[in-house]
Parts: sequence; C-alpha cells; structure tokens
Amino acid sequence: MSSIVTSEQIDEFREEGVAVLRGVFSDWVDVLRKGVDANMADPDPNARIYTGKDGGGRFFVDYCNWARIPEYKKFIFNSNAAAIGAELMASKQVQLFHEHVLVKEAATGVPTPWHQDAPYYCVDSAKTVSLWIPLDDVPRETTPEFISGSHKWDKFYRPQRFDGSALNEHDGLEDIPDINGNREDYDILGWAVGPGDAIAFDYRTIHGAPANASKSNQRRAFSLRLVGDDTRFVRREGITTSPPFPGVTLAHGDVLAGEEFPVLLS
Repeated sequence: MSSIVTSEQIDEFREEGVAVLRGVFSDWVDVLRKGVDANMADPDPNARIYTGKDGGGRFFVDYCNWARIPEYKKFIFNSNAAAIGAELMASKQVQLFHEHVLVKEAATGVPTPWHQDAPYYCVDSAKTVSLWIPLDDVPRETTPEFISGSHKWDKFYRPQRFDGSALNEHDGLEDIPDINGNREDYDILGWAVGPGDAIAFDYRTIHGAPANASKSNQRRAFSLRLVGDDTRFVRREGITTSPPFPGVTLAHGDVLAGEEFPVLLS
C-alpha cells in the first residue's frame, strides 16, 4: 500500500479533508472513458443535464449505473480504488456507496456550487472518501476547489441541486456561507490534474468547481464514493436524498447492506 498512498497523503487527507493522488489510476483512463461514453449515450432516468443561460455546452451528471455499465464495474471491482480507500479511511472494510459521473463539455457556463456531499446522502459514517478521477487534463482555473479543514466544522449545510435550487426547502439546515464573495476568509485548495490522477476527499469537505470556459476542452470526471466500517443507512421523514435509492428497504440505523452496496474489501 505504501507505493500507492504515502503517509503524507494520508495525513493530508485526514487533516485537510482532501488530498491529491498522482497517477494512481493511469491504467484505467481508457476503460473509464469508454464507460462514460456509454453512459452519456444511454443515461439513467435520474440523469441531469444543465446548460448555462447563454447556451454553450452541457453539464451532464449521472450516477448509480455501475451494475449496467461493464467498464464501471470492472474498475470498481478490479482497480486499487478499494485499497486506497481503506488506507485513507483507516478502515478494514470498504463498501461501495455509488459512482458519479460529471461531464462539463466545452463552453459549459455552469459552475458546481459550493456544497458538502454528506447532507445529500442516506448514509452516516465517520469513514468516507470520494475519489474524483479526471479523464481529461484539468487546469487550475477549472479544477474542483476545497475548503481546507471544513470536514471538521461539525456542520451540515443545506444541499442544493447543481442549478442552485434547494434539494429540500424545509430541511432545517442553514445555507452554505458565501464563499465566492469572501474567498480571502478561507483556505481554498485546488490542483491542476490530469487523466489518471485522483482527488480524494471526505464527504463532509466543502467543495465546488468553476464553469468550464474553455471553447475546445471538455472536463470528464468519474467519481467513486466509498464508505468504511460501521456505516449506517439513514432515513429522514420528508427528506429527499440524492441518489434516492428507491428500491432499498433498509430501516433507519441499519448497517449498510444489500446488492446496491457491495463490499469491495474486507
């Protein structure tokens, strides 16, 4: 494992809530690109496509397709992703929560708003990691950005759709701070990344991304959401989660289990 994730990267992930891992999935880029192509050609009914007010390219978002797209399944079960997750989370077990594909075509004037992933989700766990894997070169000006240490704030902010509307209007959570209007008040991290790199971050870490202003370059990313030991399923009355997992029958507080959430490493 030491050749995949260094002790410095593990420390950074746990202290900052995010770390960049260079070249860890270089051998899987072509497989994932093929999977994303298949996904975009045949999206799930839950897929979302956003366009800016002035037209331009699309922001394509889809998730929970691993069981029907062979390339995703091959990556999830055969790559080093689970082993990397185990080291970062300090977890003996690694379980799939879901995969998430985000494609910003050239000239997509739609930013990803600042948010945390955890309030969207139907899981509760102290051990979580998302592996955001770019499939194109992503310069610093269009890369995802992260608020250092925000996973330790002990706060959940109101989740919103990527068009800026609230996912649940009356969820009792407060709006996320105006980070763009007060960037000097935050320690904002971001890196230029390339195909096969990965940005690993905690579900609680606040993050967002600018629009893709490039007239010629798209930004494809495959994101893998993993959880560790003792993860519990969460149900909140009247609250929509994303992904929704309508077929899951687990009760609130049950240990996460079922074919939707396979154990990848134990």
